[in-house]
Amino acid sequence: MPREIRLFNTLTRRVETFRPLEPGRVRMYTCGPTVYNFVHIGNLRTFLFEDVLRRTLAAFGYRVTQVMNLTDIDDKTIKGAAAEGVTLREFTDRYVEAFFADIDALRVQRAEHYPRATEFIAHQVALVRRLSERGHTYVQDGSTYFRIATFPGYGKLSGLDVNEVKAGARVDADEYEKEDVRDFVLWKAAKPGEPAWDTELGLGRPGWHLECSAMGMALLGESFDIHTGAVDNIFPHHENEIAQSEGATGRPFVHTWLHAEHLVVEGQKMAKSAGNFFTLRDLLAKGHSPLAIRYLLVSVPYRQKLNFTFDGLHAAAAGVERIGNTLRRLAHTPAAAGEGALPAAAVEEFLAEFDGALADDLNTARALAAVHTLLTRVNQALDAGGIGERIRAGVEAALARVDAVLGIVPSVESEGAGDAEIDALVAERNAARKARDFGRADAIRGELTARGIVLEDTPHGTVWHRSA
Repeated sequence: MPREIRLFNTLTRRVETFRPLEPGRVRMYTCGPTVYNFVHIGNLRTFLFEDVLRRTLAAFGYRVTQVMNLTDIDDKTIKGAAAEGVTLREFTDRYVEAFFADIDALRVQRAEHYPRATEFIAHQVALVRRLSERGHTYVQDGSTYFRIATFPGYGKLSGLDVNEVKAGARVDADEYEKEDVRDFVLWKAAKPGEPAWDTELGLGRPGWHLECSAMGMALLGESFDIHTGAVDNIFPHHENEIAQSEGATGRPFVHTWLHAEHLVVEGQKMAKSAGNFFTLRDLLAKGHSPLAIRYLLVSVPYRQKLNFTFDGLHAAAAGVERIGNTLRRLAHTPAAAGEGALPAAAVEEFLAEFDGALADDLNTARALAAVHTLLTRVNQALDAGGIGERIRAGVEAALARVDAVLGIVPSVESEGAGDAEIDALVAERNAARKARDFGRADAIRGELTARGIVLEDTPHGTVWHRSA
Protein backbone atom coordinates (compact mmCIF):
# COMPACT_ATOMS: atom_id res chain seq x y z
CA MET A 1 0.00 0.00 0.00
CA PRO A 2 1.57 3.36 -1.01
CA ARG A 3 2.42 5.84 1.71
CA GLU A 4 0.04 8.77 2.17
CA ILE A 5 1.11 12.21 0.95
CA ARG A 6 -0.52 15.61 1.42
CA LEU A 7 -0.36 18.25 -1.32
CA PHE A 8 -1.61 21.81 -1.75
CA ASN A 9 -4.30 21.76 -4.44
CA THR A 10 -4.52 25.11 -6.22
CA LEU A 11 -8.07 24.26 -7.26
CA THR A 12 -9.38 23.92 -3.68
CA ARG A 13 -6.76 26.24 -2.12
CA ARG A 14 -5.95 23.83 0.68
CA VAL A 15 -3.57 21.01 1.58
CA GLU A 16 -5.30 17.69 0.95
CA THR A 17 -4.51 14.02 1.31
CA PHE A 18 -3.73 12.91 -2.23
CA ARG A 19 -5.92 10.10 -3.48
CA PRO A 20 -5.33 8.92 -7.06
CA LEU A 21 -8.24 7.91 -9.24
CA GLU A 22 -6.77 4.42 -9.55
CA PRO A 23 -5.25 3.01 -6.34
CA GLY A 24 -1.47 2.86 -6.49
CA ARG A 25 -1.19 4.61 -9.86
CA VAL A 26 -0.60 8.30 -10.58
CA ARG A 27 -1.19 9.91 -13.98
CA MET A 28 0.54 13.28 -14.11
CA TYR A 29 0.87 16.04 -16.71
CA THR A 30 3.71 18.53 -16.31
CA CYS A 31 3.93 21.64 -18.46
CA GLY A 32 7.16 21.47 -20.43
CA PRO A 33 9.21 24.04 -22.34
CA THR A 34 8.32 26.14 -25.33
CA VAL A 35 11.27 25.15 -27.49
CA TYR A 36 12.30 28.50 -28.93
CA ASN A 37 15.37 29.12 -26.75
CA PHE A 38 17.45 27.61 -23.97
CA VAL A 39 15.47 27.17 -20.76
CA HIS A 40 16.47 29.47 -17.90
CA ILE A 41 16.96 28.65 -14.22
CA GLY A 42 13.40 29.72 -13.40
CA ASN A 43 12.11 27.06 -15.79
CA LEU A 44 14.55 24.57 -14.32
CA ARG A 45 13.33 25.25 -10.80
CA THR A 46 9.84 24.15 -11.91
CA PHE A 47 11.14 21.10 -13.77
CA LEU A 48 13.11 20.04 -10.69
CA PHE A 49 10.08 20.46 -8.42
CA GLU A 50 8.21 18.15 -10.78
CA ASP A 51 11.13 15.71 -10.71
CA VAL A 52 11.11 15.63 -6.89
CA LEU A 53 7.34 15.09 -6.98
CA ARG A 54 7.73 12.19 -9.40
CA ARG A 55 10.58 10.66 -7.38
CA THR A 56 8.69 11.06 -4.08
CA LEU A 57 5.57 9.40 -5.42
CA ALA A 58 7.67 6.50 -6.72
CA ALA A 59 9.55 6.21 -3.41
CA PHE A 60 6.22 6.14 -1.58
CA GLY A 61 5.08 3.18 -3.65
CA TYR A 62 3.05 4.71 -6.49
CA ARG A 63 3.40 3.77 -10.15
CA VAL A 64 3.79 7.05 -12.03
CA THR A 65 2.97 7.83 -15.65
CA GLN A 66 4.21 11.31 -16.52
CA VAL A 67 3.60 13.38 -19.62
CA MET A 68 5.65 16.52 -20.31
CA ASN A 69 4.70 18.41 -23.45
CA LEU A 70 7.08 20.15 -25.83
CA THR A 71 5.43 23.25 -27.26
CA ASP A 72 6.89 23.41 -30.75
CA ILE A 73 4.17 25.50 -32.41
CA ASP A 74 3.21 28.90 -30.99
CA ASP A 75 3.89 32.57 -31.60
CA LYS A 76 7.48 32.35 -30.28
CA THR A 77 8.62 29.28 -32.19
CA ILE A 78 7.10 30.60 -35.42
CA LYS A 79 8.81 33.97 -34.98
CA GLY A 80 12.16 32.34 -34.18
CA ALA A 81 12.10 30.02 -37.18
CA ALA A 82 11.14 32.86 -39.51
CA ALA A 83 13.92 35.09 -38.18
CA GLU A 84 16.50 32.40 -38.93
CA GLY A 85 14.98 31.38 -42.26
CA VAL A 86 14.67 27.70 -41.29
CA THR A 87 11.74 25.34 -40.99
CA LEU A 88 9.84 25.12 -37.73
CA ARG A 89 11.12 21.58 -37.18
CA GLU A 90 14.74 22.53 -37.78
CA PHE A 91 14.43 25.43 -35.36
CA THR A 92 12.67 23.56 -32.57
CA ASP A 93 14.80 20.40 -32.86
CA ARG A 94 17.80 22.40 -31.74
CA TYR A 95 16.13 23.51 -28.52
CA VAL A 96 14.50 20.14 -27.85
CA GLU A 97 17.99 18.63 -27.90
CA ALA A 98 19.30 21.39 -25.61
CA PHE A 99 16.42 20.87 -23.19
CA PHE A 100 17.15 17.17 -22.83
CA ALA A 101 20.87 17.89 -22.36
CA ASP A 102 20.00 20.32 -19.55
CA ILE A 103 17.64 18.05 -17.66
CA ASP A 104 20.02 15.11 -18.03
CA ALA A 105 22.84 17.21 -16.56
CA LEU A 106 20.60 18.01 -13.59
CA ARG A 107 19.67 14.34 -13.07
CA VAL A 108 16.00 14.86 -13.94
CA GLN A 109 14.31 11.51 -14.48
CA ARG A 110 12.80 11.19 -17.94
CA ALA A 111 9.01 11.25 -18.23
CA GLU A 112 7.23 8.41 -19.99
CA HIS A 113 5.99 10.72 -22.76
CA TYR A 114 7.29 13.94 -24.37
CA PRO A 115 4.63 14.77 -26.96
CA ARG A 116 5.20 17.55 -29.48
CA ALA A 117 2.19 19.70 -30.23
CA THR A 118 2.74 19.37 -33.98
CA GLU A 119 2.34 15.59 -33.69
CA PHE A 120 -1.14 15.84 -32.14
CA ILE A 121 -2.93 18.09 -34.65
CA ALA A 122 -5.69 15.51 -35.29
CA HIS A 123 -6.42 15.26 -31.55
CA GLN A 124 -6.64 19.03 -31.28
CA VAL A 125 -9.01 19.31 -34.23
CA ALA A 126 -11.21 16.57 -32.73
CA LEU A 127 -11.34 18.45 -29.42
CA VAL A 128 -12.48 21.64 -31.14
CA ARG A 129 -15.19 19.68 -32.95
CA ARG A 130 -16.46 18.29 -29.64
CA LEU A 131 -16.57 21.78 -28.17
CA SER A 132 -18.46 23.09 -31.19
CA GLU A 133 -21.01 20.29 -30.92
CA ARG A 134 -21.65 21.32 -27.29
CA GLY A 135 -22.13 24.99 -28.19
CA HIS A 136 -18.89 26.40 -26.71
CA THR A 137 -17.36 27.91 -29.86
CA TYR A 138 -17.86 30.47 -32.59
CA VAL A 139 -15.95 31.35 -35.73
CA GLN A 140 -14.69 34.84 -36.56
CA ASP A 141 -12.48 35.67 -39.56
CA GLY A 142 -11.63 32.01 -40.04
CA SER A 143 -10.50 31.44 -36.44
CA THR A 144 -12.43 29.39 -33.88
CA TYR A 145 -12.85 30.83 -30.37
CA PHE A 146 -14.00 29.42 -27.05
CA ARG A 147 -16.88 31.48 -25.64
CA ILE A 148 -16.15 31.45 -21.91
CA ALA A 149 -19.67 32.65 -21.05
CA THR A 150 -20.80 29.11 -21.93
CA PHE A 151 -18.67 27.60 -19.16
CA PRO A 152 -20.00 28.69 -15.73
CA GLY A 153 -16.96 27.29 -13.91
CA TYR A 154 -14.54 29.62 -15.68
CA GLY A 155 -12.24 31.23 -13.10
CA LYS A 156 -12.42 28.45 -10.49
CA LEU A 157 -8.68 27.76 -10.62
CA SER A 158 -7.42 31.35 -10.69
CA GLY A 159 -10.22 32.99 -8.73
CA LEU A 160 -11.06 35.39 -11.56
CA ASP A 161 -14.53 36.87 -11.77
CA VAL A 162 -16.09 35.77 -15.05
CA ASN A 163 -18.45 38.77 -14.85
CA GLU A 164 -15.47 40.97 -15.74
CA VAL A 165 -15.39 39.49 -19.22
CA LYS A 166 -16.50 41.81 -21.98
CA ALA A 167 -19.07 40.10 -24.17
CA GLY A 168 -17.68 39.48 -27.64
CA ALA A 169 -14.13 40.53 -26.75
CA ARG A 170 -11.50 38.14 -28.08
CA VAL A 171 -7.78 37.55 -27.64
CA ASP A 172 -5.67 35.89 -30.32
CA ALA A 173 -2.23 35.90 -28.69
CA ASP A 174 -0.98 32.66 -27.19
CA GLU A 175 0.08 34.45 -24.00
CA TYR A 176 -1.61 37.39 -22.34
CA GLU A 177 -2.04 39.07 -18.99
CA LYS A 178 -4.70 38.83 -16.31
CA GLU A 179 -6.49 41.96 -17.49
CA ASP A 180 -7.13 40.29 -20.86
CA VAL A 181 -9.97 38.09 -19.59
CA ARG A 182 -11.89 37.31 -22.74
CA ASP A 183 -12.78 34.60 -25.22
CA PHE A 184 -9.65 32.77 -26.33
CA VAL A 185 -8.64 31.30 -29.65
CA LEU A 186 -8.70 27.54 -30.15
CA TRP A 187 -7.79 27.35 -33.84
CA LYS A 188 -6.06 30.23 -35.61
CA ALA A 189 -6.73 31.00 -39.25
CA ALA A 190 -3.62 30.73 -41.41
CA LYS A 191 -1.44 33.80 -41.89
CA PRO A 192 1.00 34.30 -44.77
CA GLY A 193 4.37 32.73 -44.04
CA GLU A 194 3.19 30.76 -40.97
CA PRO A 195 2.99 26.97 -40.70
CA ALA A 196 -0.57 25.74 -41.22
CA TRP A 197 -2.54 22.53 -41.45
CA ASP A 198 -5.45 21.95 -43.79
CA THR A 199 -8.20 20.49 -41.58
CA GLU A 200 -11.97 20.47 -41.31
CA LEU A 201 -11.59 23.63 -39.18
CA GLY A 202 -9.98 25.38 -42.13
CA LEU A 203 -6.36 26.11 -42.97
CA GLY A 204 -4.63 27.16 -39.77
CA ARG A 205 -2.87 26.08 -36.61
CA PRO A 206 -3.78 25.36 -32.97
CA GLY A 207 -3.76 27.88 -30.16
CA TRP A 208 -1.32 27.19 -27.30
CA HIS A 209 -3.98 26.35 -24.71
CA LEU A 210 -5.64 23.75 -26.92
CA GLU A 211 -2.43 21.76 -27.31
CA CYS A 212 -2.03 20.69 -23.67
CA SER A 213 -5.65 19.62 -23.23
CA ALA A 214 -5.56 17.45 -26.33
CA MET A 215 -2.23 15.81 -25.52
CA GLY A 216 -3.04 15.31 -21.86
CA MET A 217 -6.33 13.58 -22.58
CA ALA A 218 -4.85 11.53 -25.43
CA LEU A 219 -2.08 10.10 -23.22
CA LEU A 220 -3.61 10.11 -19.73
CA GLY A 221 -7.37 9.95 -20.27
CA GLU A 222 -10.13 12.53 -20.07
CA SER A 223 -9.74 12.81 -16.30
CA PHE A 224 -6.41 12.34 -14.52
CA ASP A 225 -4.70 12.90 -11.18
CA ILE A 226 -2.14 15.73 -11.22
CA HIS A 227 -1.31 18.71 -13.41
CA THR A 228 1.67 20.91 -12.58
CA GLY A 229 3.39 24.05 -13.77
CA ALA A 230 4.63 27.42 -12.55
CA VAL A 231 2.31 29.94 -10.92
CA ASP A 232 2.27 32.05 -14.08
CA ASN A 233 0.56 29.11 -15.84
CA ILE A 234 -2.51 29.35 -13.57
CA PHE A 235 -3.99 32.08 -15.75
CA PRO A 236 -4.63 32.06 -18.59
CA HIS A 237 -3.12 28.72 -19.60
CA HIS A 238 -4.43 26.30 -17.00
CA GLU A 239 -7.74 28.12 -16.59
CA ASN A 240 -8.31 27.76 -20.30
CA GLU A 241 -7.26 24.11 -20.26
CA ILE A 242 -9.96 23.40 -17.69
CA ALA A 243 -12.62 25.24 -19.65
CA GLN A 244 -11.96 23.55 -22.98
CA SER A 245 -11.38 20.08 -21.50
CA GLU A 246 -14.39 20.01 -19.20
CA GLY A 247 -16.46 21.86 -21.78
CA ALA A 248 -15.84 18.99 -24.18
CA THR A 249 -16.18 16.04 -21.81
CA GLY A 250 -18.46 17.20 -19.00
CA ARG A 251 -16.02 15.51 -16.57
CA PRO A 252 -13.43 16.91 -14.13
CA PHE A 253 -10.24 17.40 -16.13
CA VAL A 254 -7.67 17.23 -13.31
CA HIS A 255 -8.17 16.49 -9.63
CA THR A 256 -5.01 18.03 -8.12
CA TRP A 257 -3.29 21.14 -9.48
CA LEU A 258 0.21 21.99 -8.20
CA HIS A 259 2.08 25.19 -8.99
CA ALA A 260 5.67 26.23 -8.27
CA GLU A 261 6.46 29.77 -7.19
CA HIS A 262 8.80 32.07 -9.08
CA LEU A 263 12.56 32.20 -8.84
CA VAL A 264 14.20 35.58 -8.33
CA VAL A 265 17.91 36.41 -8.59
CA GLU A 266 19.56 38.29 -5.73
CA GLY A 267 16.09 39.48 -4.72
CA GLN A 268 15.24 40.86 -8.17
CA LYS A 269 13.02 39.60 -10.98
CA MET A 270 15.14 37.78 -13.53
CA ALA A 271 15.45 39.69 -16.81
CA LYS A 272 18.00 39.95 -19.59
CA SER A 273 17.86 43.72 -19.33
CA ALA A 274 18.88 43.50 -15.67
CA GLY A 275 21.86 41.28 -16.45
CA ASN A 276 20.63 38.60 -14.03
CA PHE A 277 19.20 36.14 -16.55
CA PHE A 278 20.89 32.73 -16.44
CA THR A 279 20.60 29.45 -18.29
CA LEU A 280 22.21 26.25 -17.07
CA ARG A 281 24.92 26.77 -19.68
CA ASP A 282 25.72 30.19 -18.22
CA LEU A 283 26.23 28.72 -14.75
CA LEU A 284 28.29 25.78 -15.99
CA ALA A 285 30.52 28.20 -17.91
CA LYS A 286 31.16 30.00 -14.60
CA GLY A 287 32.46 26.74 -13.15
CA HIS A 288 29.46 25.71 -11.04
CA SER A 289 28.62 22.01 -10.86
CA PRO A 290 25.25 20.63 -12.00
CA LEU A 291 24.83 18.87 -8.65
CA ALA A 292 25.27 22.11 -6.67
CA ILE A 293 22.77 23.84 -8.98
CA ARG A 294 20.28 21.03 -8.46
CA TYR A 295 20.81 21.15 -4.69
CA LEU A 296 20.06 24.87 -4.58
CA LEU A 297 17.00 24.65 -6.85
CA VAL A 298 15.38 21.87 -4.79
CA SER A 299 16.37 23.29 -1.40
CA VAL A 300 13.38 25.64 -1.07
CA PRO A 301 9.83 24.18 -0.93
CA TYR A 302 8.12 24.63 -4.27
CA ARG A 303 5.37 26.95 -3.00
CA GLN A 304 7.91 29.48 -1.71
CA LYS A 305 9.81 31.93 -3.88
CA LEU A 306 13.39 30.88 -4.37
CA ASN A 307 15.98 33.64 -4.12
CA PHE A 308 18.86 32.46 -6.30
CA THR A 309 22.17 33.94 -5.14
CA PHE A 310 25.74 32.99 -5.86
CA ASP A 311 26.43 32.82 -2.14
CA GLY A 312 23.60 30.32 -1.98
CA LEU A 313 25.10 28.37 -4.87
CA HIS A 314 28.45 28.16 -3.07
CA ALA A 315 26.65 27.00 0.07
CA ALA A 316 24.85 24.35 -2.00
CA ALA A 317 28.21 23.13 -3.34
CA ALA A 318 29.43 22.88 0.26
CA GLY A 319 26.33 20.88 1.14
CA VAL A 320 26.99 18.42 -1.67
CA GLU A 321 30.64 18.19 -0.60
CA ARG A 322 29.64 17.46 2.98
CA ILE A 323 27.48 14.54 1.87
CA GLY A 324 30.33 13.17 -0.24
CA ASN A 325 32.89 13.61 2.52
CA THR A 326 30.69 11.77 5.00
CA LEU A 327 30.20 8.87 2.61
CA ARG A 328 33.95 8.66 2.00
CA ARG A 329 34.70 8.69 5.72
CA LEU A 330 32.13 5.99 6.23
CA ALA A 331 33.62 3.84 3.49
CA HIS A 332 37.24 4.22 4.63
CA THR A 333 36.73 3.84 8.37
CA PRO A 334 36.83 0.26 9.66
CA ALA A 335 33.58 -0.90 11.21
CA ALA A 336 33.34 -0.74 14.98
CA ALA A 337 32.54 -3.79 17.02
CA GLY A 338 28.84 -4.18 17.75
CA GLU A 339 26.66 -1.12 17.25
CA GLY A 340 29.42 1.43 17.71
CA ALA A 341 28.77 5.06 18.60
CA LEU A 342 25.70 5.53 16.38
CA PRO A 343 22.52 3.83 17.60
CA ALA A 344 20.18 2.20 15.12
CA ALA A 345 17.47 4.58 16.31
CA ALA A 346 19.38 7.49 14.70
CA VAL A 347 18.81 6.08 11.23
CA GLU A 348 15.19 5.22 11.98
CA GLU A 349 14.56 8.73 13.30
CA PHE A 350 16.10 10.21 10.16
CA LEU A 351 13.98 8.14 7.80
CA ALA A 352 10.80 9.03 9.69
CA GLU A 353 11.65 12.75 9.58
CA PHE A 354 12.82 12.71 5.94
CA ASP A 355 9.75 10.87 4.64
CA GLY A 356 7.47 12.90 6.91
CA ALA A 357 8.85 16.14 5.45
CA LEU A 358 8.22 14.99 1.89
CA ALA A 359 4.74 13.75 2.78
CA ASP A 360 4.04 17.27 4.06
CA ASP A 361 3.54 18.91 0.64
CA LEU A 362 7.14 18.19 -0.46
CA ASN A 363 8.83 20.17 2.31
CA THR A 364 12.33 19.83 0.85
CA ALA A 365 13.86 22.34 3.29
CA ARG A 366 12.79 20.20 6.23
CA ALA A 367 13.98 17.06 4.43
CA LEU A 368 17.42 18.59 3.84
CA ALA A 369 17.63 19.69 7.47
CA ALA A 370 17.07 16.06 8.44
CA VAL A 371 19.86 14.99 6.06
CA HIS A 372 22.36 17.35 7.68
CA THR A 373 21.33 16.30 11.17
CA LEU A 374 22.09 12.71 10.18
CA LEU A 375 25.46 13.74 8.68
CA THR A 376 26.38 15.47 11.94
CA ARG A 377 25.50 12.41 13.99
CA VAL A 378 27.43 10.11 11.64
CA ASN A 379 30.58 12.25 11.75
CA GLN A 380 30.38 12.57 15.53
CA ALA A 381 30.09 8.79 15.79
CA LEU A 382 33.08 8.27 13.48
CA ASP A 383 35.10 10.66 15.65
CA ALA A 384 34.02 8.86 18.82
CA GLY A 385 33.97 5.08 18.66
CA GLY A 386 33.13 4.35 15.04
CA ILE A 387 30.00 2.79 13.55
CA GLY A 388 29.06 -0.85 13.49
CA GLU A 389 28.75 -2.75 10.21
CA ARG A 390 24.96 -3.12 10.34
CA ILE A 391 24.42 0.54 11.26
CA ARG A 392 26.83 1.68 8.55
CA ALA A 393 24.83 -0.26 5.97
CA GLY A 394 21.71 1.44 7.31
CA VAL A 395 23.27 4.90 6.91
CA GLU A 396 24.34 4.11 3.35
CA ALA A 397 20.84 2.87 2.53
CA ALA A 398 19.33 6.02 4.05
CA LEU A 399 21.54 8.25 1.91
CA ALA A 400 20.65 6.15 -1.12
CA ARG A 401 17.01 6.99 -0.38
CA VAL A 402 17.95 10.68 -0.20
CA ASP A 403 19.52 10.37 -3.64
CA ALA A 404 16.53 8.46 -5.02
CA VAL A 405 14.21 11.33 -4.04
CA LEU A 406 16.29 14.52 -4.06
CA GLY A 407 19.03 13.44 -6.47
CA ILE A 408 21.78 15.36 -4.65
CA VAL A 409 24.19 12.67 -3.44
CA PRO A 410 27.53 12.67 -5.27
CA SER A 411 28.95 9.41 -6.55
CA VAL A 412 31.98 8.40 -4.49
CA GLU A 413 32.33 4.75 -5.52
CA SER A 414 35.22 5.26 -7.91
CA GLU A 415 36.79 8.32 -6.31
CA GLY A 416 40.14 8.06 -4.59
CA ALA A 417 41.23 5.01 -6.57
CA GLY A 418 42.22 4.00 -10.05
CA ASP A 419 44.68 6.84 -10.79
CA ALA A 420 48.19 5.48 -10.24
CA GLU A 421 49.89 8.88 -10.59
CA ILE A 422 47.74 10.51 -7.91
CA ASP A 423 48.01 7.46 -5.67
CA ALA A 424 51.81 7.71 -5.98
CA LEU A 425 51.82 11.42 -5.08
CA VAL A 426 49.60 10.76 -2.05
CA ALA A 427 51.96 8.00 -0.95
CA GLU A 428 54.97 10.30 -1.45
CA ARG A 429 53.28 13.01 0.64
CA ASN A 430 52.53 10.54 3.42
CA ALA A 431 56.16 9.39 3.38
CA ALA A 432 57.35 13.01 3.54
CA ARG A 433 55.08 13.70 6.50
CA LYS A 434 56.36 10.60 8.27
CA ALA A 435 59.93 11.83 7.68
CA ARG A 436 58.85 15.26 8.98
CA ASP A 437 59.65 16.83 5.59
CA PHE A 438 56.64 19.12 5.84
CA GLY A 439 57.84 21.44 3.10
CA ARG A 440 57.74 18.61 0.54
CA ALA A 441 54.42 17.34 1.92
CA ASP A 442 52.86 20.79 1.59
CA ALA A 443 54.24 21.20 -1.93
CA ILE A 444 52.65 17.91 -3.02
CA ARG A 445 49.35 18.89 -1.45
CA GLY A 446 49.51 22.24 -3.28
CA GLU A 447 50.17 20.48 -6.58
CA LEU A 448 47.24 18.12 -6.05
CA THR A 449 44.96 21.00 -5.04
CA ALA A 450 45.86 22.85 -8.25
CA ARG A 451 44.81 19.73 -10.16
CA GLY A 452 41.43 19.65 -8.43
CA ILE A 453 42.30 16.87 -5.98
CA VAL A 454 41.04 17.19 -2.42
CA LEU A 455 42.87 15.27 0.33
CA GLU A 456 41.35 14.19 3.61
CA ASP A 457 43.58 12.78 6.32
CA THR A 458 41.65 10.29 8.46
CA PRO A 459 42.78 8.14 11.40
CA HIS A 460 42.86 5.25 8.93
CA GLY A 461 44.83 6.87 6.13
CA THR A 462 44.56 9.59 3.49
CA VAL A 463 41.55 9.60 1.17
CA TRP A 464 41.41 11.71 -1.99
CA HIS A 465 38.69 12.78 -4.36
CA ARG A 466 38.20 15.23 -7.18
CA SER A 467 36.58 18.54 -6.30
CA ALA A 468 33.06 19.18 -7.58
